[in-house]
Amino acid sequence: MRRALVSAGYERALRPILFKARGGEPERIHEDMIGALATLARVPGARSLVGALTRTPSSPVEVAGIRFPGRVGLAAGMDKDGLAALAWQRLGFAFAELGTVTAIPQPGNPRPRVFRATASGGLVNRMGFNNHGARALADRLASKGVYRGNGAAGIPLGISLGKSKVVEVTDAVADYLTSFDAVQPHADYIAVNVSSPNTPGLRTLQDGGALAELLGALTERARALDAARPVPVLVKIAPDLTWPQVDEVLAAATDAGVSGLIATNTTLSRDGLAPADAHLAQEAGGLSGRPLTARARAVVGYVAGHCDLPVIGSGGVMTGADARALLDAGASLVQIYTGFVYAGPALIGAINEEVG
Repeated sequence: MRRALVSAGYERALRPILFKARGGEPERIHEDMIGALATLARVPGARSLVGALTRTPSSPVEVAGIRFPGRVGLAAGMDKDGLAALAWQRLGFAFAELGTVTAIPQPGNPRPRVFRATASGGLVNRMGFNNHGARALADRLASKGVYRGNGAAGIPLGISLGKSKVVEVTDAVADYLTSFDAVQPHADYIAVNVSSPNTPGLRTLQDGGALAELLGALTERARALDAARPVPVLVKIAPDLTWPQVDEVLAAATDAGVSGLIATNTTLSRDGLAPADAHLAQEAGGLSGRPLTARARAVVGYVAGHCDLPVIGSGGVMTGADARALLDAGASLVQIYTGFVYAGPALIGAINEEVG
């Protein structure tokens, strides 16, 4: 009951204030939030400040050789440069995925590039992998003492890699390897993002031959750097693929020896937008949140039913019941992003209560 009241208080009182801050510009509010969390992580006893909103996960699970303290994590895109890497555990997350980062620092697409579909419980974004670069993220994590497996962040940290925009698709393998070499000492797992709709040509890397080459190069590099315990490599796929295209991805991933899949990224579809948000159908970018819930669940179910690799379910997790549905569909873990924006930290507690 107390958590329900806190959640209602956030949605009815605090969220309207936050959404109107900074002139209502979502990206500037996001930047302020990340800065505040980075500060929070440095304040002694800060965990007690959010304890009423969260519930510490209590059901550990092993996935891809990694022990996760619970099943709900932060999706990539929220903390691109790892500024709040030490804060996510304090909110009740069982893991966090930093990035997406690229080998070459880049500003991303022109602003505005994030739009709230409030009536639909969604977001449209065309960020374009804005980040300070893989080397900058590696240096930041090193300065915090965060290395693979040492527990400095309190939870496992994944790092999502993308293609630098100025690099041709034909040179993508070398570009990803540059990022991989920089960040892998600090990553409990590496996520290969070939499914964002906001970098020209990126999704063509999901094609069977191109994906096989990329994933093969990354898993080979992982084994070369640590033959006894190579860093797990996961691949993130789009929700817009046909089932035969998903089959190609699964075949390439299995043949390359990756450790798992993340399903899904944002969608180019505009199905599920409420009439009040219909104007956003013309905005370029990926749609996330409630309009993606059903499709993400279907993709998770298909992937889990057609391969033996573990799946992290991501997309449209707005409630504890949504998280449970993804797990029931075959996911081993779930990630949230848009749900966190709309429901706040109370959602993490709600999911932990739902799934243990």
